[in-house]
Amino acid sequence: MARFTLPRDLYHGKGSLEALKSFSGKKAIICVGGGSMKRNGFLDKASSYLKEAGMEVELFEGIEPDPSVETVMRGAEVMQKFEPDWIIAMGGGSPIDAAKAMWIKYEYPDITFEDMCKVFGIPPLRKKARFCAISSTSGTATEVTAFSIITDYEKGIKYPIADFEITPDVAIVDSELAETMPVHLVAHTGMDAMTHAIEAYVSTANCNYTDPLAIWAIKMIEADLVKSYNGDMDSRDKMHDAQCLAGMAFSNALLGIVHSMAHKTGAAFKNGHIIHGAANAMYLPKVIKFNSKDETAKKRYGEIVDYMGLGGSSDDEKVDILINYLRKMNDDLNIPHCIKNYGEGGVPADTGIVPEDEFLEKLPGIAANALLDACTGSNPRQPSQEEMEKLLKCCYYDTEVDF
Repeated sequence: MARFTLPRDLYHGKGSLEALKSFSGKKAIICVGGGSMKRNGFLDKASSYLKEAGMEVELFEGIEPDPSVETVMRGAEVMQKFEPDWIIAMGGGSPIDAAKAMWIKYEYPDITFEDMCKVFGIPPLRKKARFCAISSTSGTATEVTAFSIITDYEKGIKYPIADFEITPDVAIVDSELAETMPVHLVAHTGMDAMTHAIEAYVSTANCNYTDPLAIWAIKMIEADLVKSYNGDMDSRDKMHDAQCLAGMAFSNALLGIVHSMAHKTGAAFKNGHIIHGAANAMYLPKVIKFNSKDETAKKRYGEIVDYMGLGGSSDDEKVDILINYLRKMNDDLNIPHCIKNYGEGGVPADTGIVPEDEFLEKLPGIAANALLDACTGSNPRQPSQEEMEKLLKCCYYDTEVDF
């Protein structure tokens, strides 16, 4: 038996933030990040709409990129005191992911972070509050997913929390919020969305319910991501829908080892983080080549290429066409091809932020942690420790995957 879960309600289109006026409840807490929602007036709008609905409103601001366990615990404490019956998470993936984890801790004060990370092990929520997610970036799609990514900075590891319980009750996909994104964020979140859709399509958990969402998202991203990056606001609006479709697909079909490696390399190095979407963009071509040794995965990559209209006469040729297409897209979006050339902020650099000696020293541990990641189990080809290390080396040096 399989399961397909989405938010009960999804409001979309320009101005859909106004749906908050229709919410019923007594108290709402709004969780936001670094200030863009406030600067652009969306936080004030959301707060006003909720007050118009008759609710008392509390703010929890300043959620950092790649939110920490400590931030989650601090937010949950605020919720315990305020006792909201609505949690409104607003912004990019980080504030929404953090608020999901806060929600668990708010409903179950004695639960540990380790317990939260048990895959599909969260007890029933909604005893105290319902959850609304409002996305401002076009990539993570956490507004419709059963996932949250929280970083343990002591261990230098990003942990996915995976459970249908944390699928939001309501998602608001208002493209006006996405129009304020800086171009580097357009690039990184867009490639995150492309990775979601491709990994969902070849996942071992794909099904007839997820395939149409994944393949249509790929087609939309092909048409609109680079144009959005170059300032086309109509394409920016379409990308906001495309990434949401990709999220609906992967939340139910799950992901693969592109995400496993991105989770475990993201916070592993001392000179700075590897931005999640940029990591996905660098690793995706390498993983496609690795997975294509599996005949079923190779066939499905070929189907993607057919749907994109990229040509090719055999599945082997189509795999190479897809890899070259994605590498060209990275070039168009100013994203590096490998960790060695990953510069500050996710742009190409002759000397990247991750020194070779540090990478090689940490490689066995990163590979071992990636194998244990929640996304690895649904990858179409299961790597060994040795293969994961070799694959990560290919991602560091931008060398050919021939194993």
